[in-house]
Amino acid sequence: MLSLKRRLSSQLRSSCIFNLSNMVDRLGVFEAVNQAITWPLQLRVLAAFSASSAWVCRGPGAESLTGTGVGKMIHSLFLINCSGDIFLEKHWKSVVSQSVCDYFFEAQEKAADVENVPPVISTPHHYLISIYRDKLFFVSVIQTEVPPLFVIEFLHRVADTFQDYFGECSEAAIKDNVVIVYELLEEMLDNGFPLATESNILKELIKPPTILRSVVNSITGSSNVGDTLPTGQLSNIPWRRAGVKYTNNEAYFDVVEEIDAIIDKSGSTVFAEIQGVIDACIKLSGMPDLSLSFMNPRLLDDVSFHPCIRFKRWESERVLSFIPPDGNFRLISYRVSSQNLVAIPVYVKHSISFKENSSCGRFDITIGPKQNMGKTIEGITVTVHMPKVVLNMNLTPTQGSYTFDPVTKVLTWDVGKITPQKLPSLKGLVNLQSGAPKPEENPSLNIQFKIQQLAISGLKVNRLDMYGEKYKPFKGVKYVTKAGKFQVRT
Repeated sequence: MLSLKRRLSSQLRSSCIFNLSNMVDRLGVFEAVNQAITWPLQLRVLAAFSASSAWVCRGPGAESLTGTGVGKMIHSLFLINCSGDIFLEKHWKSVVSQSVCDYFFEAQEKAADVENVPPVISTPHHYLISIYRDKLFFVSVIQTEVPPLFVIEFLHRVADTFQDYFGECSEAAIKDNVVIVYELLEEMLDNGFPLATESNILKELIKPPTILRSVVNSITGSSNVGDTLPTGQLSNIPWRRAGVKYTNNEAYFDVVEEIDAIIDKSGSTVFAEIQGVIDACIKLSGMPDLSLSFMNPRLLDDVSFHPCIRFKRWESERVLSFIPPDGNFRLISYRVSSQNLVAIPVYVKHSISFKENSSCGRFDITIGPKQNMGKTIEGITVTVHMPKVVLNMNLTPTQGSYTFDPVTKVLTWDVGKITPQKLPSLKGLVNLQSGAPKPEENPSLNIQFKIQQLAISGLKVNRLDMYGEKYKPFKGVKYVTKAGKFQVRT
């Protein structure tokens, strides 16, 4: 299996370098890289390094593209939980000491929130590039300067692969399947470069874990590693395997939008933005060619595509044309940044006051639906980080329940669903430390909510057409709007 992989890696790298060398000669380095962004992920990464080496080749003492000018991308990978424990590490060359993560832990202590840890940390001998996913940190160690976004994209792909294989990307799931995890990392990264990152290719190389397969492996001593070369790895459609067959052919799309907003104390919108994704679940036989059109595609900004999308068709017609991967994948992600297009679905009436030279204060908030969209707002949770001088809170909710942690000073109100006839409120007294000065500023309210069957941007799928196959698939679209970082200042 390893020899097959090495042979495949060599073919990919040689093909990439040869093609890019010709493009560099014809178009120049930067234009060549711009054209290479349509290649699959592993070729795009190789292209970036080849292009940088090609630029070196133009100067005195230039090295060959296949020589030492092409460096290693990722040297080591550490998986760290929220408690700061390194529970898994993988090295692709020599072993890097765990002490390199001390620089990461220092940055983590300085950050106010886990999501605010710098993604790129420079150390005397290494660079640490990390992501935070599902309460885990994926920290990669780099020895030379590389494009950070390539590394971040690869780390997200690793997390997505764990999610796809094990049903969840958690510390427990990774520990329970540690052998498969190491096998996957060995296939996904070859000599420091991403190689096989598409789910269908990986599933031919490494069989997903099942109870029956685990029993058979324990009895026979065999492993989950396949013994044949994946059919799609050297194809011009590497994301889809050949010979796919289903009894029921289905194509479902989830349009999920998150609202990031800051509302000032008067109720005016300071900042509002929509981050959206379209996730697909495609189970179609053969080699279908799909076209997905929208009612109002001009709403979308900063669209990021899965490699299967034909970009020229989108540029000219605003239609998504693609041969889909098999199974679950993210088709596109997008942003709607024009504030006049972002509807704020909830409002909050608030009155939070602390008296001077007093050991008590008042807390009163009411939440209600702002836009009449005919949809129910549900799953509402209000989180408030109270000042340090707050000892306790005696509150009365008209709906739901609340908790207050006197150690972390965090108030959490689980509201549930809003009914316009009776708006939920939470009011009562705040107990402060005796003799402590009045808090300098009021706390902000962080709100979570969910609206089913609604895309808050107004984006709607028009139709889905299929070519290349004669059967009629089942088709469906689901819309969900959620709160991202939604903050109300008081």
